[in-house]
Amino acid sequence: MKRILSLCIIVMSFSVVSPVKAAEEKGVELADSAKSAILIERDTGTVLYEKNSQEKLPPASMTKIMTMLLIMEAIDKGDLKFDEKIRTSDYAASMGGSQIFLEPGEEMTTEQMLQGISIGSANDASMAMAERLGGSEEGFVKKMNEKVKQLGLKNTKFQNPTGLPVEDHYSTAHDMSIMAKELLKYEKITNFTGVYESYLREDTDKKFWLVNTNRLVKFYPGVDGLKTGYTNEAKYCLTATAKKGNMRVIAVVFGAPNPKTRNAQVTKMLDYAFSQYMTHPLYERGVILKKAPVSKGSKKTVTGVTSEPISVLTKKGGLAKDFTRSIEMDKQIKAPIAKGEEIGKLKIIKDGKLVVESPIVAKEKIEKASWWELYKRVFGMFTQTN
Repeated sequence: MKRILSLCIIVMSFSVVSPVKAAEEKGVELADSAKSAILIERDTGTVLYEKNSQEKLPPASMTKIMTMLLIMEAIDKGDLKFDEKIRTSDYAASMGGSQIFLEPGEEMTTEQMLQGISIGSANDASMAMAERLGGSEEGFVKKMNEKVKQLGLKNTKFQNPTGLPVEDHYSTAHDMSIMAKELLKYEKITNFTGVYESYLREDTDKKFWLVNTNRLVKFYPGVDGLKTGYTNEAKYCLTATAKKGNMRVIAVVFGAPNPKTRNAQVTKMLDYAFSQYMTHPLYERGVILKKAPVSKGSKKTVTGVTSEPISVLTKKGGLAKDFTRSIEMDKQIKAPIAKGEEIGKLKIIKDGKLVVESPIVAKEKIEKASWWELYKRVFGMFTQTN
């Protein structure tokens, strides 16, 4: 689709880092005991280190990153509320592995279910939320794989929302980092994933203590997520995120031999990122960028906003350079438009090269105009002309 191009040249005191595998170029080994790994900066997506990052492997409970992403996306669109009570089916209650021991027919709010999923890696809560959003496990898995395609991921396929072992269920370190990047657009998620311990059913005789399976939340300053994973086949896995100052990074490890080694590998990657790089924020999520005309909508224009935090990444002590920001809105935007629907692109360009590209999304929902609204519009134009 053709776009209208609007350029604004901004002088910035940064030396922008190109999206290259910086650590690998220097011969730095950060994850020698993992089957695969990747380290990225969240806002730009710049790869700072990778090892076998495209190798298809079982993700175990890191699968729940996609489950949480679809939950947060539904909340953001207004299709789900934190205080909505979710009923547990017989099937959801029957899930094995990590669980919060939901009983058939038991109800918990979305917020409580998210606590169970993010802190305790609860398979029963994951399935209950999947059935609420997809109508069934199969319906939710379809949504999971549709989101995989939407994100442009080539080496991920889900068969369930939990990560319990099943044939033909796989992902990669690269793909998992992109799912984590997308999930972290929703800043409230770290209110759950960053909690080390909490309680469910606190005022009942079935009080349940949750302790985060990601021990780095307690022992590494700045870590506030995201999800561990373990099965006999997958071994020990972790997608971790940490923030220091303005910089947030994501580190993914697949197939470490034990929890201690897994945490040590992630710690090494986080240490490297924070010692070598820094980010400079340009926009927060939800900042208004531009209005664009809407064809046959209940409103004549739609407001385009940033879909995520936007930053530029530099080496520590970078030199002053220039770059441009480009706001490109879709040329033909037709109603109906969903809140959060992509309607353009924001690009950050340095020396003619694209260093950041991010969707511009609709701030509000725009319904299709009724025939009466369209008639009044046309009639108004006719009377003005005459």
